[in-house]
Amino acid sequence: MLGYIAIAFEGPIKVDKAASALLLGVIIWVVYIYGLKDVLDLGFSPSWNTFQKSSELAAFKHKYEGVGLLGQMKYFITEHEIVRHVGNLSEILFFLLGAMTIVETIDQHEGFRIITDRIKTTNKVKLLWTVGIITFFLSAVLDNMTTTIVMIAMLRKLIADKKTRWFFASIIVIAANAGGAFSPIGDVTTIMLWIGQQVTALDIMGMVFLPSIISLIIPLAVVSIYMRGHVEKPVLNTSDSFNTSSRERNVILALGVGGLIFVPVFKEITDLPPFMGMLFSLAVVWVATEIIHKKGTEEDRRRFTVVGILKRVDIPTILFYFGILAAVAALESAGHLQVMAEYFDKHMHNIYLINGAIGLLSSIVDNVPLTAAAMGMYPVMTHAMTAVSSDPAFMQHFVQNGAFWELLAYAAGTGGSILIIGSAAGVVAMALEKIDFIWYMKKIGWLALLGYLSGILMYWLQNILIFHH
Repeated sequence: MLGYIAIAFEGPIKVDKAASALLLGVIIWVVYIYGLKDVLDLGFSPSWNTFQKSSELAAFKHKYEGVGLLGQMKYFITEHEIVRHVGNLSEILFFLLGAMTIVETIDQHEGFRIITDRIKTTNKVKLLWTVGIITFFLSAVLDNMTTTIVMIAMLRKLIADKKTRWFFASIIVIAANAGGAFSPIGDVTTIMLWIGQQVTALDIMGMVFLPSIISLIIPLAVVSIYMRGHVEKPVLNTSDSFNTSSRERNVILALGVGGLIFVPVFKEITDLPPFMGMLFSLAVVWVATEIIHKKGTEEDRRRFTVVGILKRVDIPTILFYFGILAAVAALESAGHLQVMAEYFDKHMHNIYLINGAIGLLSSIVDNVPLTAAAMGMYPVMTHAMTAVSSDPAFMQHFVQNGAFWELLAYAAGTGGSILIIGSAAGVVAMALEKIDFIWYMKKIGWLALLGYLSGILMYWLQNILIFHH
């Protein structure tokens, strides 16, 4: 909580949020390892409970005969948990680094002019709907993080005023999270549920599409009531102009966007993690920039090739994201998130209340470990298992493509929009546009909450009216 407060009040305390996040991520692990016996003896950590029965621990005890329980616990944290979580974090960070570099390369080659030149309207309401709908569907094809990077790069070509751009970037966050929630490749949490076989691709698209689109349309409709005026487009700085040819722009845009779209295809073909596909796409774009500009001046090569562009990528964003996810990983490892999930199950016993609360929590805590904790609460039930359970009607929600899993995909995906630090899209927008945490909470949080609750209501209505569940 102290770490999140430091991040939220980055402006007043004059400490960059990346520094606060890194301190947070490291200090929590330090506290964890110094208090490991007190924490793990409570028996709350599912990871520790599983590890105690594993062959890995048996091999460790065999190799180091006579090692005590304290030594086993230290080995669990330093050699098992940190390695596992850093591996998971690295997948996300390398994915982010690759995506940011590809988008920055497209931007340097003025590739987004092909899209921005076709958006002629300066009317704020029309532009808001245009940007929101494009982001929603693009996020379903790519992922919410990459889509946010692409759309904010476009915004910089369309809107000069900083606060107006903040507002539009915030709507992009809502739209990207909504679009990612209904697609099996659009959001990390949906991917987890898809890979874990809690849902199938066609089911999640069919059942979560309406709630997702409603969670975007409601905020857009509300804003349309009071938003007035026109945006002012930024003036291009011709003194720093490195004009690229139309052919170069088209080639890099096609390679860049094609490479981003190729990432889920790569995963399907190879079964390798998505970041490998992203790095492959980055390598292709990198080779292309080297070939295109091999005869250019040294200044051109610094500006246009990936070697030069990597120096422009916002590394503090990567470190900020690492710090946040490392801190949450410690809470997951120690068992705090499992305790929270079990509390929901015991005191609510209603899938709408449980998932509603998980969605609200995902605006504060990263949705990935929350989803993992929720997945760990229940096995994927079969109809035969539900028939012999103590509460067949309730447990029916936990079969494959059951209402609990569908609603979890929606809630964990869209609930993160309520606070700007609650989702990968929000973190990226905050970093790229330096959006103030408090400003977002005041201006956007209530809109995102209204859309989020409307989506849950939509899911309930379609279940009752259409599917009679």
